[in-house]
Amino acid sequence: MLDLRFVRENPGKVVEALEKRNYDISVFDDFLKNEENRKKMSEAVENGHMRLNEISEKIGVMRKQGQDISLLLSDAKSLSDTIKVQEASLNEYKEKVRNTLLLIPNIPHETVPVGRDETENVEIRRWGDPPIFDFSPLNHWDIAEMLGIIDFERASKIAGARFALMKGAGARLERALMNFMLDLNTSKGYTEVFPPILVNRESMTGTGQLPKFDAELFRIADPEFYLIPTAEVPVTNIHRDEILEEAALPLYYTAYTPCFRREAGSYGKDTRGLIRQHQFNKVELVKFVKPEDSYDELEKLTMDAEDILKRLGLPYRVIALCTGDLGFSAAKTYDLEVWLPGQQRYREISSCSNFEDFQARRANIRFKRDGKKGTELVHTLNGSGLAIGRTVVAILENYQQKDGTVVIPAALRPYMGAERIV
Repeated sequence: MLDLRFVRENPGKVVEALEKRNYDISVFDDFLKNEENRKKMSEAVENGHMRLNEISEKIGVMRKQGQDISLLLSDAKSLSDTIKVQEASLNEYKEKVRNTLLLIPNIPHETVPVGRDETENVEIRRWGDPPIFDFSPLNHWDIAEMLGIIDFERASKIAGARFALMKGAGARLERALMNFMLDLNTSKGYTEVFPPILVNRESMTGTGQLPKFDAELFRIADPEFYLIPTAEVPVTNIHRDEILEEAALPLYYTAYTPCFRREAGSYGKDTRGLIRQHQFNKVELVKFVKPEDSYDELEKLTMDAEDILKRLGLPYRVIALCTGDLGFSAAKTYDLEVWLPGQQRYREISSCSNFEDFQARRANIRFKRDGKKGTELVHTLNGSGLAIGRTVVAILENYQQKDGTVVIPAALRPYMGAERIV
């Protein structure tokens, strides 16, 4: 959430940011309308209290003088009733102001390239050369079917479309990747946590999923819980409504969780395979840092996610998202895209974002500097380290062999207990 004072004092900058994001300006028009009504009602309440104080003072003087105060008492009663109604209306407008503010996205950092959509994202660097095959490389779903390691048909019978049943070496590969990623992340100073995967509305609001992305979420009605779309949600909310000590920062966390997404609006996209699932596994990286350190920490976070791909020998590229493709809560994002031979294209496998104080303001996460009064909002960051299903895809497609087997990357062999999937 943006700072309310900043929005009130800099409407032009907010509109400019929305335009760069190619975002619906009407949400800001709604904010301005509610803010104007709030200001008018606030002035009315303030004037009413001033008038009520004047009447009260006058009543005191006339009572001492023995004068008739019945008319003033009636005026005071009527004015008091009016103020109560106005205060109720003021509270309603304050709530409307907050609710519309929750729908305004973060302001892009000055280094974010300006662009309309994903076609104007900017490539920053590449690592690794795509493999050259002396045969026509297959898509991962064909490889998985030949090896009998992923059963999409039975998964559909069990749950429906966009689910997968991992079997044998496929299940081991999923588990091996999870342990490999967690071990690597913790070796770099990240604290491993295993958080709840059902969270409350406050947690979803704190990280920016609600109210904007309600249609993307799986919700349990009674009692109300949400299935997490990413570990970013519960892990960021670990410190909701807390004041951290400066010496405790930075805080690094890593977590494995299953993730759940409706994939609303993706009809017809990636209907086969593991790329776009309702349920998938992911290892996440989350940071809480001081504001002056957050962009250095974003670069480090991105390199930590890249290191996983390097160790697995998977070719990838780093993309700076443009303003029109930037996520709702992010001030700046790098996407890591891994090469998939079966599709002959790079596909996203991690997004690494700096949210600055956008999430911290919503979740009320602060810190106190040593020897200084007051508190400040922390900056939060997160990135996938990595999406496990998409890493499975990348390994199957990049390490496929002409005889139908798949070579296991050397770094993963101790976790798999095998050199090939046969």
